Amino acid sequence: MMTEAFISAYAQDRKHTDSLKWDLVDQRFGGKDLLPLWVADMDFSAPSAVTEALYRRVEQGVFGYSIVPTDYVAAYQGWQDRHWQTQFLDCWLRFSTGVVQSLYDLLHCFTTAGDAVLIQPPVYYPFFDSIKDTKRRLIAAPLIAENQTYQIDFAAFERKIQEEAVKLFIFCSPHNPVGRVWLFDEIKQLLAICQKHQVLVIADEIHGELIAPGQRFVSTVTVAEAIGFQGLIVVNSPSKTFNLAGLLLSHIWLPNDLLRQEYDVWAKKYKQTEVNIFGLTAAKAAYQDGDSWLDHILAIITQNAHYVAKKLHAKVPEAKIAPLEGTYLLWIDLRSLKVADIKKLVQGSAGLAVDYGAWFSQAYDGFIRLNLATTPTIIQTALDRLIQAIDTYKQHHRFEEDLHDN
Repeated sequence: MMTEAFISAYAQDRKHTDSLKWDLVDQRFGGKDLLPLWVADMDFSAPSAVTEALYRRVEQGVFGYSIVPTDYVAAYQGWQDRHWQTQFLDCWLRFSTGVVQSLYDLLHCFTTAGDAVLIQPPVYYPFFDSIKDTKRRLIAAPLIAENQTYQIDFAAFERKIQEEAVKLFIFCSPHNPVGRVWLFDEIKQLLAICQKHQVLVIADEIHGELIAPGQRFVSTVTVAEAIGFQGLIVVNSPSKTFNLAGLLLSHIWLPNDLLRQEYDVWAKKYKQTEVNIFGLTAAKAAYQDGDSWLDHILAIITQNAHYVAKKLHAKVPEAKIAPLEGTYLLWIDLRSLKVADIKKLVQGSAGLAVDYGAWFSQAYDGFIRLNLATTPTIIQTALDRLIQAIDTYKQHHRFEEDLHDN
């Protein structure tokens, strides 16, 4: 199926469908008729294999207590074998309703109030919230930007662990919002430091299937096995990859026997929930038959990313864009425009709802994050609006400078 035919078949007008992204945008942002490019879900239907599997399940008409399909992990492992060759075992798997919920649960399980938890800003803002809300102590080891590509300052990372007696590290891989797909050696160096100082690692790999052409995702599981690191927990979900967030299904993978036992003891006290049969049905179908659908989605994301980069380079050369290696979230630096109020420009003038850099770290005020998992038409409209708003701002800014000079 060509890209145009895929868009015709799968693109959805999500207005008035109880969509958080579209139907709550004006209320959430305090605007009117905003074009939403914020929360990370897609404007495309799930793979046809998913909807067909759900139809079959609904036709049964019975929605009672359910169990995990016996071949669920086999479907997941089949996906891994075809794509990333990461080995997962059935006994490692526990379920949750979402990766963010898992972060809260794992912090409650494996740390206590006052424990130091390290993150690498700019990073997905629920990382901050999970630490603060559970009354843990937030420790930041910021990434460093080199020509718009972000790197890890390993010396600072280890120093923070030592100085702050860090108990747990939340690792974002691929990284949201800067779009990095970490290399094997980068992950190895991080885990080696954590191994040396007995730091537990939670790796959020929810964007692990959303990888740009020419990049290769390496799961933290693979690296941990290679160096014998025992302190790893991986959280992921089919929700970002296949647009299934509303089905409330995510994975917690606990390769270490002792950590798994500790989690099970904690969960028996605090997690008495049954599995979501619709989430399991959808995920299993996606892992079995979602390959071609995802190929088209990645092609659209790549097309949109190239369009934004080319158009901004031509019309707004001051804008700097981080290379999109993974995720469908583009990280754009608008600080060179010297806009006093970035929200006034992007939302007030351009009519766009985006995630702002300051949400990911106060040091990144002036950045925006754009969701590219939508149609090229929407992206083109958004860029036209943004460029027009920037042009208007520049003209006004030059006028004020002329007045000041005179």
